[in-house]
Amino acid sequence: MIVESPYAALLTGTPATKGSVDVLGSTTKFWEYGPVDATTTVIVVHGYRGDHHGLEPVIAHLRGLRIISPDLPGFGESTPLVGYRHDISGYAAWLVEFERAMHLGRPAVILGHSFGSIVVSSAVAGGLVTPKMILVNPIAAPALQGPNGIMSRLTLLYYRAGRALPERIGKSLLSNWLVVRFMSVFLAQSKDPTLRRWIHAQHHSYFSRYANRDTVVEGFEASISSDVSMFASKIDVPTLLIGADRDPITTVAAQDSLKTLFPDARLEILAGVGHLVHYEKPLEAAALIVDFLDDGSLA
Repeated sequence: MIVESPYAALLTGTPATKGSVDVLGSTTKFWEYGPVDATTTVIVVHGYRGDHHGLEPVIAHLRGLRIISPDLPGFGESTPLVGYRHDISGYAAWLVEFERAMHLGRPAVILGHSFGSIVVSSAVAGGLVTPKMILVNPIAAPALQGPNGIMSRLTLLYYRAGRALPERIGKSLLSNWLVVRFMSVFLAQSKDPTLRRWIHAQHHSYFSRYANRDTVVEGFEASISSDVSMFASKIDVPTLLIGADRDPITTVAAQDSLKTLFPDARLEILAGVGHLVHYEKPLEAAALIVDFLDDGSLA
């Protein structure tokens, strides 16, 4: 069933232009929004098993910024990396080269959501030049040690089983409709039935658009073995952390602790939302971004 995006009308005011670039063996597809001659360019990195569609609700509320949104290698329409694992170091190396391949003329602001927050933090800590960094629903602490450590371990077994089983059976297991719905229900906090229906439709449409089993399992292993706290002290650029008070993956206490690890960070906690800030509170997130960048405006 097709469920229309509640942000569709806004997106018509920020039409996307699709592009492609070869980076570390990956044919990386990307989408550009906003004026090409904007003062500020923002490269946004989506979360695990998602693609560029995930951050469109936030992008829909922004005006006056040039925004570049790639599909991570191995997900969405981008092909996998060649000669690199799909782990944090591999994706960080890809992000550095992707930014370079865009030939922007001046460094872009870098934004990451969830898994993307780890990728972005690793890349910036490793030397990717950016004037400012933005992390939405940052992974603030090790997943195996957090409030859902047991669930993380069980999920790891699920992914490894999917990789070990014969191809057809393993692929079916990893993209199982019930598993995707369970994940979506677990993460969604909104009580609005229309919004929840759309969120579930988004996950069913895009959560299983990955290239192969190795890519998706490597990505999950990376997502639970790394977190932003591992890189924070090495990042000296102004950083905005947009967290949530109901995030089942990262507690408020962990987000508060993460902020103290950065030399220059500001933490904003949105109320009544969990790990899907980009779906449930995109306007609020966009307002924080515009204020932090001191550029652009809201739709």
